[in-house]
Amino acid sequence: MLRWKIGDVTVTRVVELTSASVGNYILPQANAENIGAIDWIGPFVEEDKRLVLSFHSLVIESGGQTIVVDTCIGNGKERNYPRWNRMQTSFLADFAEAGFATEGVDTVLCTHMHVDHVGWNTRLVDGRWAPTFGNARYLYAEREWEHWRQESQEEYGPVIEDSVQPIFDAGLADLVADDAVVNEEVRLEPTPGHTPGHVSVHITSRGEEAVITGDMVHHPCQIAHPDWSTTADTDQDAAATTRQAFIERYADRPVLIIGTHFAGPTAGHLRRDGDTWRLDV
Repeated sequence: MLRWKIGDVTVTRVVELTSASVGNYILPQANAENIGAIDWIGPFVEEDKRLVLSFHSLVIESGGQTIVVDTCIGNGKERNYPRWNRMQTSFLADFAEAGFATEGVDTVLCTHMHVDHVGWNTRLVDGRWAPTFGNARYLYAEREWEHWRQESQEEYGPVIEDSVQPIFDAGLADLVADDAVVNEEVRLEPTPGHTPGHVSVHITSRGEEAVITGDMVHHPCQIAHPDWSTTADTDQDAAATTRQAFIERYADRPVLIIGTHFAGPTAGHLRRDGDTWRLDV
């Protein structure tokens, strides 16, 4: 498992699964020729240049709080994507092995409400979907919730019904601004485009900084090509504009970029690379 220190803050990666079956589907621009031209991309692709994505939660320990950022896909849920349908993984056991107890989580942050970011919000208990982190407050950007109250994720299955609505029903959901301050070291950063209320998570401690991307960027190849938006983006133009601005803001600065779907080393620093950018790990 990977851990990073940002001042007094610790961030731990807990992986649910890694896959090379999704990336090229949502990023059709990333063919073997285009990926082969990115000389630093090796840790994030297979030998045949197929994109590898990691589906993981990032656990922030900050100021005595335990904060889970994004909760992956979840077990036993009806999904229209075959590999994820009624999936069974060892995620909760791995979460415990990493040193965390579900009842010890204070806050759950969902960067957005897509199927692979809210799944472990709930688990099946006595035939009903109950909050996995029963002592936590679940923070959602209000703009994101307003979007999904009017839209559906039928492409993947009853995502809101089994992984989000039960949190509201249990009285554990808090709707917040997309630039909300969580504590003195952790705040939300608006990064719309992938979804209207999408947020990244900014960490600052003792003069050190890190940003957890969410799906503002899915794969490091989009750092070399920020104009490559995914088929999963609600607004592809806005997603590209947000990504470009994000890269320009943090490139050549000592800010650790932690990718929500980056496999391999998962984190690194943005650097100018000729006419574009790279992720140095």
